[in-house]
Amino acid sequence: MTPDSVRAIVTGGVSGLGLAVARRIVADGGRVALLDIDDAKGAEAVEALGTDAARYLRTDVADEAGVAASIEAARDFLGGLNAAINCAGILGAGRVLGREAPMPLATFSRTVMVNLVGSFNVAKAAAAVMQHNTPGEDGERGAIVNTASVAAFEGQIGQAAYSASKGGVVGMTLPMARELARFGIRVNTIAPGIFWTPMVDGMPEEVQQSLSASIPFPSRLGRPEEFADLVAHLLSSRYLNGETIRLDGAVRLAPK
Repeated sequence: MTPDSVRAIVTGGVSGLGLAVARRIVADGGRVALLDIDDAKGAEAVEALGTDAARYLRTDVADEAGVAASIEAARDFLGGLNAAINCAGILGAGRVLGREAPMPLATFSRTVMVNLVGSFNVAKAAAAVMQHNTPGEDGERGAIVNTASVAAFEGQIGQAAYSASKGGVVGMTLPMARELARFGIRVNTIAPGIFWTPMVDGMPEEVQQSLSASIPFPSRLGRPEEFADLVAHLLSSRYLNGETIRLDGAVRLAPK
């Protein structure tokens, strides 16, 4: 698809990586619907992006009926739907055996529900709409981009829940791409390393410097705009399908 033809939903779209993706899509002439749960930031994002190009829809990605309704509303606003970018996620940090007690099962379950089940929920609901699109070049009807993490491959101590959820996102990428191929819908995943996000902004400066020093090259944290650049490429490059791409400056996470 061409950049100006993109009609996308972006989960987690009101801050961090998701907002960077939304900015890039709008800057390229596309339109976006931001699915998130922060009403104040949603209003700010729409004001910055422009009410003609963006709309905020309060959405819990783990709610099946809610996601389906939001995607229908997004399609109506956008005048169609041909892209879905999953950026919503939570850290779910905690040790399996904590100081006070083992990790509550609710912590593990919630992390998997948002990061993995939520990504699947949005992807399948978006695909259900995209399958009816008029096929473009090569028969393409749409593209889905999920967000995993390098923690899917080398999770650190305290990341058992997070790594499991992101590993699941990686694991479903190829089978979903294979299944949706007959509809002309591509599925790819980005596994980002350590990026500047609101979470990192709140860390002490020495922690930020330590994180930067751990990255081989370039020895700095990733910029959200670089993540958005890769999303834009994945949307436009039709031969990229069923792939998980690390975007991490060659970092490999240490045990802790």
